[in-house]
Amino acid sequence: MPELPKAFLARMEGETDFPAFLRCYSEPPVSGVRVNTLKLSSEEFSRLAPFPLEGNVPWAADGFYTPEERVGAYIEHFAGLIYSQEPSAMCAAPLLAVKPSERVLDLCAAPGGKTTQLASKMKGEGILVANEVMPDRARILSQNVERMGIKNCAVISASTAELAKSLPAYFDKVLVDAPCSGEGMFRKDENARTEWSEENVSRCIARQRDILDDAAGLLKAGGRMVYSTCTFSRGENEEQIEAFLKRHPEFVLLEQHRLMPHEVRGEGHFAALLEKRGEADEPHVKPFPVRREQAAEKAWREFAEDFFGKAPEGALTTLSDGRMFLLPDGLPALPGRVLRAGVEVGEWNGKRFTPAHALAMASHRGEVRRFVSLGRSEAQKYLRGEQLDLPSQTADGWCVVGFGEYPLGLGKCVGGAVKNHLPKGLRAARPL
Repeated sequence: MPELPKAFLARMEGETDFPAFLRCYSEPPVSGVRVNTLKLSSEEFSRLAPFPLEGNVPWAADGFYTPEERVGAYIEHFAGLIYSQEPSAMCAAPLLAVKPSERVLDLCAAPGGKTTQLASKMKGEGILVANEVMPDRARILSQNVERMGIKNCAVISASTAELAKSLPAYFDKVLVDAPCSGEGMFRKDENARTEWSEENVSRCIARQRDILDDAAGLLKAGGRMVYSTCTFSRGENEEQIEAFLKRHPEFVLLEQHRLMPHEVRGEGHFAALLEKRGEADEPHVKPFPVRREQAAEKAWREFAEDFFGKAPEGALTTLSDGRMFLLPDGLPALPGRVLRAGVEVGEWNGKRFTPAHALAMASHRGEVRRFVSLGRSEAQKYLRGEQLDLPSQTADGWCVVGFGEYPLGLGKCVGGAVKNHLPKGLRAARPL
């Protein structure tokens, strides 16, 4: 059993079935994987899964328990078919019951588990904004959004106060997976145990309070918000919600859940669903700025006509760094640093258009003119960055390279070979 903080144990002894709670720390942590239903169904993945699955997670229809600890090394992970996620953490996003047409905000989104879970229910429609104030974590969030092939998501790095000022009463649904003391991670994460202190719990409570107040202003009347943590502290959970309701009488608590590791198969989580009462007015916001560059757009259209057959519909913008994005319909102007604004289609350097990895990951086999389907051994070569032989009937030009039916990235068909255009940072020495 790992060594647990004494003050933590003293508190838990008075709040739960302590012998049962303590016994669970002598057991191994629980692992899970969630299927990306933007690409395939849970039933399809259960048939082709390359590692054992041990039944569905009760609160997440697309989640499975698994004993496999190296999920991220599998080709299915690189193809964006799955997301490795602790089972208890899958409980929060479903409470929002998001719909494809809605405007949804994940306020504290990195590394992206709950963002990608929300996206799967939105089916590429509506507007999903994923925010992470820490730049390094925001980059990881953006990479996961790209890997999962999400088309309608903007990834930004802004403070919650900046967001609340820029987009008041704008969102139909808001998820606040708040920074917390991480007590639910004690069984699997040594750092969570060593960094814990009562002082840190108090700091978390103060920070959560401020984030919740900002979130209240971002939600429109009639909208719903989920507040969640991966900790057991009542001050960060039930008492935090009680204090919030006193400050914001326009909100009502609809339901809340505390998952404990000795009561469910998971590491533990807390989630509360709230609703903001009142009549909603349509918010007046500025649209996302569209920066037009004629030469860049011409190059994109010529590429897209060859790659897809015709250019996809949607507003196109070119950022100051040359990256080009297809924007989600109706995307508003966003504060902070914008890492991703819909689907990155490519980059224009003033002379040449180069397609982006994200364009391949957001595509489906039937949408592109050239799709090179690989078996597992050939897909492993592609993920290692190797060049591949090309079936003779495939014409020269940019292609999507896939594992079976599912995209892995870009290639360029030239004279009977596929030149590998998988970004070097995404290559793997030993993909499984």
